[in-house]
Amino acid sequence: MTSIPRFILGALTLCCAVSALAQPQVQTSDPNAPKTRAQVKQEFLQWRAAGYDPNDWLNYPENAQRASRIVAQRQASGDTSVH
Repeated sequence: MTSIPRFILGALTLCCAVSALAQPQVQTSDPNAPKTRAQVKQEFLQWRAAGYDPNDWLNYPENAQRASRIVAQRQASGDTSVH
């Protein structure tokens, strides 16, 4: 009688493992996909390296736009490293 619950437990475990493997993988190429915390941190570091200062409220729109252009140019050239 104890072999039936073990069989059921094994079948449920197998079903869970198969469904976990069947889940779609996150596509990083989709611009609408949510970003991970590591991706957000990396983008922030790229913006800081491009001259963006989040504490500069007096020049806020301009410094953010300038940093955005610089980061976009670096990404277009294939350079995603933080300088």
